[in-house]
Amino acid sequence: MAGKIPAPFIDELLNRVDIVDLINSRLPLKKAGKDYQACCPFHDEKTPSFTVSREKQFFHCFGCGAHGSAIGFLMDYDQMEFVEAVEELAAREGLQVPREKGQKQGPDYRPLYATLEKAAQFYCSQLRTHPDSQRAIDYIEKRGLSGEILADFSIGFAPPGFHQLMDHAMGDADELKRLWVTGMTTESEGGRRYDRFRERIMFPIHNHRGDTIGFGGRLLGDGKPKYLNSPETPVFHKGRELYGLYEARKSVRQLERLLVVEGYMDVVTLAQFGIRNVVATLGTATTPDHLQRLFRTVPEVVFCFDGDRAGADAAWKALETALPLMRDGREARFLFLPQGEDPDSLIRKEGAEAFRQRIKSGAPLSRFLLDHLAIQCDTDSTEGRVRLAERAKPLLNQLPEGLFRKMMYRRLTERVGEQITGSSGTPSGKRMKVRPGTSLSTMPPVRRAIALLINNPACAQAANLPEEWKSLDLPGIPLLKELLELLQSQPNITTVALLERWRHRPEGKHLGRMAAAMLPLPDAGQEREFRDTLENLSSQSGNLEWEALVAKAAKAGLNEQEKRRLSELSKKKAKLSSAKVGMEKP
Repeated sequence: MAGKIPAPFIDELLNRVDIVDLINSRLPLKKAGKDYQACCPFHDEKTPSFTVSREKQFFHCFGCGAHGSAIGFLMDYDQMEFVEAVEELAAREGLQVPREKGQKQGPDYRPLYATLEKAAQFYCSQLRTHPDSQRAIDYIEKRGLSGEILADFSIGFAPPGFHQLMDHAMGDADELKRLWVTGMTTESEGGRRYDRFRERIMFPIHNHRGDTIGFGGRLLGDGKPKYLNSPETPVFHKGRELYGLYEARKSVRQLERLLVVEGYMDVVTLAQFGIRNVVATLGTATTPDHLQRLFRTVPEVVFCFDGDRAGADAAWKALETALPLMRDGREARFLFLPQGEDPDSLIRKEGAEAFRQRIKSGAPLSRFLLDHLAIQCDTDSTEGRVRLAERAKPLLNQLPEGLFRKMMYRRLTERVGEQITGSSGTPSGKRMKVRPGTSLSTMPPVRRAIALLINNPACAQAANLPEEWKSLDLPGIPLLKELLELLQSQPNITTVALLERWRHRPEGKHLGRMAAAMLPLPDAGQEREFRDTLENLSSQSGNLEWEALVAKAAKAGLNEQEKRRLSELSKKKAKLSSAKVGMEKP
C-alpha cells in the first residue's frame, strides 16, 4: 500500500475501537471502580497497577509507566509496527485503511497482488480443464480431499510446458514483468524466461488480509525438488509467512491454539478431517517472526514433529527460538509423532478425535526443556545434577521476567535438589515509574495547561480564552499553541487521537505521561483551571511587556501607541493588585 495513513482515519478508528474489549481479549481485566485492572504485562508485579480506562480509551501502568492507546497496546504487547497495528484494528472493525496521495509514498504492491491472484485463478481453472490434469486429480482423490477443501485452499494445477502461465498474460508487457518480479517466472542461463512451476499441485499462500503472496508446488511424478516454493519477493518472505494461517482464522471464529506442522499437505489433510487450526512453515525452521505472528493470534502454540532424531533436533531449535518470547500468558507445547508417521498419514489411521487428544497431550515447554537436558546428564550423580543446572540456567535466563520464569527456576530446583536462582537484572526497556494523582498545583503553568488540554480536550472550546500568553518566550509555549489551535479547529478529537498525532514526535512520550496522570478535578473544574492558567500566563506576558515599556520610556521615550499600551497594562496591574489585596483581607 502506498502513501501515509490519513490522521482523520486514525481518529475515526480509535473512536470505534473499545480498548477494554481489545485488551481483555489478550489479558483478563477486572472491574475496579469505573476503570479496569490487571497485573501489568510489561513488567513483573504481584499487585495490579495496570489500569485501562474506557472513558479515556487509554491504558497506563503506575508501576513501570507503560501507557498508550489501542494502537500503542498492540505495538507494545504484540510487537507490531505502527502501520501493522492500525491495519489489525481496522480489520477488527471491518474498515479498509486508506492512504494519502503525495510525493513521499512507499511502493504500491497492489498490482503484484493482483497478478498473483490471477495466477491462482489460472491454476484452479487448469485443474478443472487441462487435458493433463487427470494425474493431479488422481493424486488429490487418493489423498481423499473434497471439492470443498480444494476451494477453501484454492488448490490448483500448474500444467506441463514452459510458457503456459506466460501465455495466459497474452503478451501484456507489464503483466509479464510482474510475473518476473513475483517469482512466477524464472530465467535460463541464456536469458530466456519461462514458468517456474510446471506439472505441480499448486498451493497458494495468503497473507493475513487474504492477498495471494506466493505459491508452493508439489511435483507430480519423479524429479526434484518434490516441493518448490516461490522465491523471496517484495511481497513474499518465507521467514515471516505461515501457510494456512489466513484459512485458519477464516474458519475458526475464536482461535485458542494453533498446531504448527511441516508441510502443505499436512495442513490440508488435517483440515479435511475437521482440524482447522493448523499452519505450516514454508520449508524453513520456525523463526522469531513466525512466533510473533502466532502469538498475536493465539495464546498457545503446539509444534508437531516426527519422532526421529531430525524431529527432536528441529523441536529443540523451535524451543530456543521461543524462549525469549514466552512471557506470562503464552504457552508452547511439543508433539512428537510415532516413527515413520506424519500428520497426514497418522490422522488417516487413527481418526480426528485421537489426533486431537495427541495435540492436547503435547509436552509443555517446561517439561521438554528439562527432560531434553536431563538425557545428556547423569542426574543420579551430584556432578550430573550440577551439569544440568549449568546447562539450564543460560536458557532460562532468556525467558522474560515474570511468573513463568520464576516457576521454571523452581522446577529446576526440584530436579537438582538445590536452590537455583536466576539473574536479577532489570527487564530491558523498563519504563520510568509514574506516580498516580499528579498534582496540578505543583506543575509549572505551561505544563499544567498542556496537561489539562490532553486530559480534557473540551477545554479548548471555552469562549474568550486569553491570548496574550502566546507572545511568551518560554519552553512549551509553541506546543501549547499548536495543541490549542488543533483542538479549536477539530473539536471532536479525543485524548487518544490527540496522542496518536504526536506519536512520532519527540514530545509524544511526555504528552502520554501527562495523559496518564490522575488529575483530581472534574471536567468542569478542569475547564476553569485551564482558563485561570492561561490568564496567569497572560499576566506574566503583560508584566514582561510593562517592564519593557517602562525601561524604554526612561531611556528614549515612547510614541503615542506605546503610551496607550503602557496605560492599559498599568490599569490591569492595578486591578489585579486590588483583587489580590481584597482576597487577602480577613
